[in-house]
Amino acid sequence: MKTSLLRAALPLAALAVLAVVPVFAIDSFTRHLFIIAFIYAIIASNWNLSLGHCGVFNFGHLTFFGVGVYTAAIAAKTYGVDPWIAILLGGPAAAVAAFLIAAPVARLKGIYVVLVTFAFGQLVMQLVLSQSATTGGAQGMVRIPYLRLGDYSFLKDYKLGYYYVALGLLVVSTLFLKLVIDSPFGKSLKAVRDAEDYAAARGISVSRQRILVLILSAIFTGIAGGFYAIYLRVASPDVFGFGTLSLALSMVLIGGVGTTYGPIAAALALTFATEALAGIRGFEEARFIVIAVAMILVLRLAPGGLLRLLELLVPKSLR
Repeated sequence: MKTSLLRAALPLAALAVLAVVPVFAIDSFTRHLFIIAFIYAIIASNWNLSLGHCGVFNFGHLTFFGVGVYTAAIAAKTYGVDPWIAILLGGPAAAVAAFLIAAPVARLKGIYVVLVTFAFGQLVMQLVLSQSATTGGAQGMVRIPYLRLGDYSFLKDYKLGYYYVALGLLVVSTLFLKLVIDSPFGKSLKAVRDAEDYAAARGISVSRQRILVLILSAIFTGIAGGFYAIYLRVASPDVFGFGTLSLALSMVLIGGVGTTYGPIAAALALTFATEALAGIRGFEEARFIVIAVAMILVLRLAPGGLLRLLELLVPKSLR
């Protein structure tokens, strides 16, 4: 009983703290770091839906994010779509990309899933580079329209508006993930992950569940990509890069594969950690090596992730 109450209270307490952060962090740079952390948290937690809860080793997850970035950028800048709508368009566009990935890998296993999904991501990046007339090619797209609410400009409030939009997206994404994970569909995903043959024997379509989980994991990842483009006002092929992919994956693994809040906590911690390391002389380029070493140590010493480790450290009297 105490454990369930503690687990319910901690996320609410964390949300309350994040809601008042801008009151104390009045400089735009600190708020910017939180915004980037929220975006990474959405990416990592949704990646965890397919990787952690269904066991699909999808290395094309950042493709969904990139598709959202370019969908919003092209819609807002080229076609004049309202930036608020452009952000949301990233969701269905990423879902379509997820279906294109899911269809050929639904019946594959192991390393073959990794290879096909990674190759798909590289294919999309090459498509972006080749269609320079629309996407800007290697130079990307700049001066993308920004958010407004009537006469209120999001550019003139030290990122306060963007902070709460990013936090709101993270909250909605997390609630969506909770609904999926706690549903009968979510339980069937765990069956596919842990005992594929048994799940099939019980009438669960393994291929269908894999396709659906990839599509569901892409929706908010694409929306996060759309927000990223509108917030930074830039769309660059760098979003498909291996550095971004490895950082997001480290957030999933360090936070805890199969946990709901672990990747979110890791996203916040690693975003600020990488920024702190970048400020130390000699660690500008080595910071990702430090993160990789941390990931290896966590996987070796605490395979369940840091969040599960913290749960074990809680005194039994409080459980």
